[in-house]
Amino acid sequence: MIDTIKNWLAGEIHKTLKNLEIDGDIKGFRVEVPPNRDFGDFSTNLAMVGAKVAKKPPRKLAAEISKQLEAYDFIKEVKIAGPGFINIFLTEAFYRKELLEILNQPNEEAFSLNYGKGKKIQLEFVSANPTGPLTVGHGRQAVIGDVLSSVYERFGFDVTREYYFNDAGKQMKMLSRSLWVRYNQLFDVENEIPEGGYRGEYIIELAETVKAQIGDQYVDQWNDEIEEFFLKKAKDAMFDHIKATLRKLDIQFDVYFSEGSLFEDGTVEKVRKLFTEKGYLYEDEGALWLKVSEFIDEKDKVLIRSDGMPTYFFTDIANHYKKHERGFDKVYNIWGADHHGHIPRMKAAMQALGFEEDFFNVILHQMVTLKKEGKEVKMSTRAGTFTTLNELIEMVGKSATRYFYAMVDKDGQLIFDIDLARSRSMDNPVFYVQYAHARICSLFDNAQEKGVAFNETENLDRLGSRDDNLMIRELLLYKDNLEEVIQTNSPHKLTNYLYELAALFHQYYNKNVFVDAQDPDLTNARLNLAFAVRKVLADGLNLLGVEAPQKMEQL
Repeated sequence: MIDTIKNWLAGEIHKTLKNLEIDGDIKGFRVEVPPNRDFGDFSTNLAMVGAKVAKKPPRKLAAEISKQLEAYDFIKEVKIAGPGFINIFLTEAFYRKELLEILNQPNEEAFSLNYGKGKKIQLEFVSANPTGPLTVGHGRQAVIGDVLSSVYERFGFDVTREYYFNDAGKQMKMLSRSLWVRYNQLFDVENEIPEGGYRGEYIIELAETVKAQIGDQYVDQWNDEIEEFFLKKAKDAMFDHIKATLRKLDIQFDVYFSEGSLFEDGTVEKVRKLFTEKGYLYEDEGALWLKVSEFIDEKDKVLIRSDGMPTYFFTDIANHYKKHERGFDKVYNIWGADHHGHIPRMKAAMQALGFEEDFFNVILHQMVTLKKEGKEVKMSTRAGTFTTLNELIEMVGKSATRYFYAMVDKDGQLIFDIDLARSRSMDNPVFYVQYAHARICSLFDNAQEKGVAFNETENLDRLGSRDDNLMIRELLLYKDNLEEVIQTNSPHKLTNYLYELAALFHQYYNKNVFVDAQDPDLTNARLNLAFAVRKVLADGLNLLGVEAPQKMEQL
């Protein structure tokens, strides 16, 4: 079976230059799908971008390339348009052959490419501190990370999904104190929640659990031992809650990595010594600083505060030192856009460690806004007045949650319309795609009811109309779109493709009679095409973590 259709076709088209004895570096050469179906199946700008190297006018070069292409047995027709675009129609025989390949191969072979060749990569995502329930913002990151991991695996990478949690910092101490204050309030003992502490209802519920376990043992008492007790109670409870929420989204991590372990195994101290040996550290006003300014145009950054407490920056450097030590070829951190300022200093730290330039990578995503009944849902994490990810999943279901999180470009703000996600209408994009899958399943039920047998891979010679060809072309573009997902680290490329495939099938369905007992051969041919569409839809939905139902409620 061919590689991605665009890459394969680009390679075949590029061969014409050798036949024409044109040699040189041609930049900007592309193979695209024309905006209008009448223009062709594919289009290339080779003649325009190659004209300078060939020392010929674009349309003259286009004519020479077209003549070469017309000799290819898989090309039906070539047309020149505009300043030198070359529009290509492929043969019916080519499309039937590729359809047969899709039908014959299991998904993991039909839709896989070994680009990664076993390269070890790590995707770290969510990584929320166990200080409270996951928010809807964490949900977007969770789905982006999980979908990207699945697509990278499909392309032959050895992927580790990792959750890094901060269990050794200032925020955890505030969580411990906040829980202790709420615990005391249950015995009518009032203390102030620390500034920047946690006030959500979940802290009160946890305090009641602690009260049931230990009674009044720690009322109005506070020391390091008690702080550690409440920290562990809060951390364990919150982490159990976080993992339960992620399970509802069918997200499982290979590794849960503790920040505290970096101190316990000596990694933090190892990094400090390494920087000292390289001459990148100095002391000022009792704090230890990293010479970030030697690598980027930014001020130096504190690694250890004057009170002896390591900064988050320092532990994050140690975390990535450990990742490199663990043998990853590349690591991808998925962060909210509000962390963009942390990227340059981390890149500087990676340079200071002497790591490969492409080792450390960050995928940023914009924020999430919930909308219900046409209005924005106001949220405040600190005050505890927010819709949790758990609540969102309960409202709209796993499939809609995952699809909606994946369907908007990560570089744009996501307005999550709760009412639309819950609706059972063709306006709901996840319903629209799932309905295409269910509609195909109903075709086979209909054929069975009418006594028309389905014979897989047979009668494909009855296919050959323009609609048939375009339907098969869309199936062949599946791998191209998966490739774009990992090239851009953007899951919305997959949802966009599935939506377009579903739309094309709905149009095809409305134009053609699928089950005709008077013409069983044509029926079987179209059922085979529908079977291939279902195969792609099911595979794409599976990569998204979205259900591919066989039946849905009638509209």
